[in-house]
Amino acid sequence: MKKTYILLSFLVLALASCESVTYEEIQDNTPIVGSVTYNANVKSIIQANCVSCHSAGGTASFRLLGTYSQVVDAVQNAGLLNRIQRQNSEDGVMPQGGRMSQSNIDIILQWNADGLLEN
Repeated sequence: MKKTYILLSFLVLALASCESVTYEEIQDNTPIVGSVTYNANVKSIIQANCVSCHSAGGTASFRLLGTYSQVVDAVQNAGLLNRIQRQNSEDGVMPQGGRMSQSNIDIILQWNADGLLEN
């Protein structure tokens, strides 16, 4: 009886402490003041979401995204903006592991709108 009570108490406590928090809810949605630049805002997003495949030896090494000029070329000539805005169910969505957060997509779109500034 005592074991059942302890187990039941633990189960109730565990279920009561469960909370569902998504990445969208905890990410930083603070608007960027001023122009968005590659070095300050975009580079880290590309490094975290794209370079594992889009680098020498990666599965997408045909389209390198390791430098500013390579990313600019992908935006201007390879449809990068279109690919990152596709939904997970659509063919060609990038990154292949699943769509990045909307705030990251918005930063890249704003970078393009601001003129693809490097610094």
